[in-house]
Amino acid sequence: MIGQQLLNGVVAGSVYALFALGFTLIFSVNHILNMAHGAVFMVGAFTGLVCVTRLELPIALVFVMAAACAGMLNVALDHLAFRPLRKRRAPEFSAIISSVGAGLIIMSVVQRLSETRVLRYPFGTFPVVVFEILGLRVTLINCVMVGTALVLFLALIFYLFHTRFGAQLRAVAVSERAAALLGINSQAIYFQAFFISGAFAGIAGVLIGIAYNSVHYMMGEGYMLKAFVVIVLGGLGSIPGALLAGLLLGIVQTLTVAYLSTGLSDAIIFSILFVTLLVRPTGFFGYIRKERRVCRE
Repeated sequence: MIGQQLLNGVVAGSVYALFALGFTLIFSVNHILNMAHGAVFMVGAFTGLVCVTRLELPIALVFVMAAACAGMLNVALDHLAFRPLRKRRAPEFSAIISSVGAGLIIMSVVQRLSETRVLRYPFGTFPVVVFEILGLRVTLINCVMVGTALVLFLALIFYLFHTRFGAQLRAVAVSERAAALLGINSQAIYFQAFFISGAFAGIAGVLIGIAYNSVHYMMGEGYMLKAFVVIVLGGLGSIPGALLAGLLLGIVQTLTVAYLSTGLSDAIIFSILFVTLLVRPTGFFGYIRKERRVCRE
């Protein structure tokens, strides 16, 4: 029984991690919290649903379309909600408020289009296959959820640390002005970061929509709260920290629901967050950036 619950926790945590990876990427590059990330996640789920029900596309292409649509939506949000504020060097709080408004607009539009209904993927959208491994019940969608999170995490790490564009992205994250002096086009870097973040959210939205067979305009809000816990526990801006914290969050939540009470789930999660911040304020993999002051006499 405990093994099955741990497995369920890893599956849930992998989706939390996948959702939080894009959230963390934007924070590490733009130093803001994109509060519209949950709305982009929801649009990805609806895009997948439309591709299945209206266009009747194969499931692999459904993921591609959801990632592309959610990625481009995130890029549009950057141009409309964040880029004008960057040009004016507005405070970070202004960008947060702007993203909150953008997210509410997206949810209102989808609420009107969906008529506030809970929609479902047709039966058979994803093959129902069950494996018995060491006495554990594992479904094919569980394997895909964990495998997708792991593959995308490794792809993001490779992109950031083993490609020229990743080096440029890290340079912009440290200092946009210094990166510009080196000839780096910061706008192209922001385009890449926002597109990747949105694509990850779109893929996560389709996975959740299929796994729980429920798609509605508010589905991203619950994951936003979990994403806050994940990025703080893992360390603000830390990609490996987001993966580890997401898995930990999923395991703790699943074990709490299975052996204690559903009502205690959030209390225990935030208690862990509170204790972690007391012991290590920067999270698992976070660090405090020290600036050296030079005094001139």
